[in-house]
Amino acid sequence: MKLHALVTAVLIATSVLLITCGEDATPAAEPTSSPSSPPTESPQVETVATPAAPQASAFRLTILHNNDGLSQLVDLGRGLTDFGGVARFAAVVQREKQAVGSDQSFAGTSGVIMVSSGDNFLAGAEFTAGLRAGTLYDAVALDLIGYDAIALGNHDFDFGPELLADFIRQVSTSQAPFLSSNLDFSDEPMLRDLVSEGRIAESVVVKVSGESIGIIGATTPDLGFISSPRKVKIIEDVVGQVQSEVDRLEASEVNKIVLISHLQDIDADIALLSQVHGVDIVVAGGGDELLANEGDLLISVEDTPLGPYPIMAKDLAGNSVPVVTAVGQYSYLGKLVVTFDADGRVNEIDDSASGPIRIARADDGVAVHPQVQRDVVDRLLKGLEGLARPIADSQVALDGRRSEVRSRATNQGNLMTDALFWQARRLAPDYGVALPDVAIQNGGGIRNDSLLPPGQIRELDTFDMAPFASIVTVVDRVSRSQFKEILENAVSQSADGDSGRFPQVSQFSFEWSESGVAQALSSGGSVMVSGARVQSATLDGGEVIIREGSVVPGLDLTVATLDFLARGGDEYPFRGAPFTTLGVTYQQALVNYIQSPAGLGGTATAADYPIGGEGRIKRLP
Repeated sequence: MKLHALVTAVLIATSVLLITCGEDATPAAEPTSSPSSPPTESPQVETVATPAAPQASAFRLTILHNNDGLSQLVDLGRGLTDFGGVARFAAVVQREKQAVGSDQSFAGTSGVIMVSSGDNFLAGAEFTAGLRAGTLYDAVALDLIGYDAIALGNHDFDFGPELLADFIRQVSTSQAPFLSSNLDFSDEPMLRDLVSEGRIAESVVVKVSGESIGIIGATTPDLGFISSPRKVKIIEDVVGQVQSEVDRLEASEVNKIVLISHLQDIDADIALLSQVHGVDIVVAGGGDELLANEGDLLISVEDTPLGPYPIMAKDLAGNSVPVVTAVGQYSYLGKLVVTFDADGRVNEIDDSASGPIRIARADDGVAVHPQVQRDVVDRLLKGLEGLARPIADSQVALDGRRSEVRSRATNQGNLMTDALFWQARRLAPDYGVALPDVAIQNGGGIRNDSLLPPGQIRELDTFDMAPFASIVTVVDRVSRSQFKEILENAVSQSADGDSGRFPQVSQFSFEWSESGVAQALSSGGSVMVSGARVQSATLDGGEVIIREGSVVPGLDLTVATLDFLARGGDEYPFRGAPFTTLGVTYQQALVNYIQSPAGLGGTATAADYPIGGEGRIKRLP
């Protein structure tokens, strides 16, 4: 299947799924490293004392969790091949589940659940290999690991509703439910069918050692402009939806409630928690934050935890609630061990048993799960062999680091937008559209997060750089005032240096100042505050588009971009302007540009793409 053919119709609804399963069933039916330095305390963190001994009637629950698997199935990549990998991860999960089942030291009853907080796959080489093989390897891995509930994250919608539906159906043996309380699937038939079958729900109740555990899902309300949910309705009142599910579960006499959420960062979860009551534990996703305590083994001794594991935060009623998350890509398994009293309140956190478990090679006692290794990793590696061929050379290190491409122009960003412009110029006549004047893409579409060293460029590297199913697109007749609005949007959220909407550009340069007023948009994409950050913009030929913050009158522009942005992704204010997709993904455009004699002819030179870029984007005081 071609990647750009994957986006089209489907699914619905909201419901509470009641699933009863056996103690060990899912719903329905390390190399020596120095201990980490003490974590940096968050101002929102509260320390709570834990009682000495549980009552005999107490129930101890172990929550195993991860998030943001992002199709990093083999290992953590260059320089970190001894860490991560879904087969090692699955072996650790199996070990921890078995340990809970065999532990006789607790006076009361005990049990374990396994949950994911979303972003269960990501476009890229690994995912493409699965598509070519007709097997979604991430889904096979989730099925074999055995989850009790899986939250829906933004990247789970990147290929549209049909592929998400196919993904959920391939988690076929465990039948793990996919959860979100603030999404309405009524207008997407394939997802709607999964709702009616109980495979998608707002919440689920799992029976563990005779105890009912309610699990609620939540998804970022930004889903509509950072992914491709199409007709899935996003309910922005996440607080109201979560509280409604809590109330419904409590009315059904479920008094142990876990929220698995994908709100993009743990601060958003803490803010949500402060507005609801009745949630006992929060398992967050999307932020890739490291929580750890002194003495926890980490993948790198240079890693600095954001805070302790768990962070204790207050709910609306003033109760202290543990909030946890884990670094993604199957690099850590989170483990939280809590004791509930007879009234369903958390009255103890076992700090000695809780924390992040790094996934490392056999020296850490981590083997591999044989079936996951055979059915996922080994098959995937065979599929990746064909992508490992060199396609070009680079004379210079190419900078695709997340912190850089989301805050300034880099040579890799320049290379990718040049490829976008080059490909659009070559294909535009075949589609009967005007030749583009400029090209722009979002830094969030550049995903390798690395400094690619000089030397060979492999096809695999281009998938790491440009993993999504984004199609080269031309938008004609963009007025100069609208072009300024697009640039203002691109730099409107740059304060943290981590906004995926920050641009990489070709055929023009511009200057901006963070001290200017940031653009603000309505929920419908209309400009509410114009923004005054972009001070100048000049085409490479010297024609001035913006001078001293004001638009210079002149002809409209034709813009080469990605269909994701043309459709309003990252809130780029194209506002439904007609556009033409040119049938080539931005990854294919990159390969074509690098290899073609009419492009780079197989070599990215230091003269064309110097380290530090060419000054296409200048940040003013």
